[in-house]
Amino acid sequence: MMENTNEMTIIFDSRPVNEALARVAVASFCTQLNPTLEEISDLKTAVSEAVTNCIVHAYPEKLGNITLRCRILKDNVLDIVIKDKGVGIPDIEQARRPAYTTGGAERSGMGFTIMESFMTDLEITSKPGKGTTVHMRRKLQRRQ
Repeated sequence: MMENTNEMTIIFDSRPVNEALARVAVASFCTQLNPTLEEISDLKTAVSEAVTNCIVHAYPEKLGNITLRCRILKDNVLDIVIKDKGVGIPDIEQARRPAYTTGGAERSGMGFTIMESFMTDLEITSKPGKGTTVHMRRKLQRRQ
């Protein structure tokens, strides 16, 4: 396990309005790493996609909790875990395919693809009926 130098956890309702809360919380937390505006934008986008997945897919018929944990690891790595206790994903490989969605015609099905493109590392674990965990890491540039 990598040593962490700082950590925060927030738990919030799966309401669409809280997607902005998650974005801002991660952006604020990572400022201690002196990220570029581009890095902040990438992180906010990846977090937004993960939280939106929880809101739309994990809890389609009811409200539930979403847990967001951020840690700063050595070597300027931001570690982000977004977890729900929703319906789960029966087939993660299928869900990771670009354009695959269970969210209806208005959804692009690009959430995991977008997360992967903005993060150094992306792991998804899920158990149907138990929930999903999205674990993302991003190595930020070290700047003075």
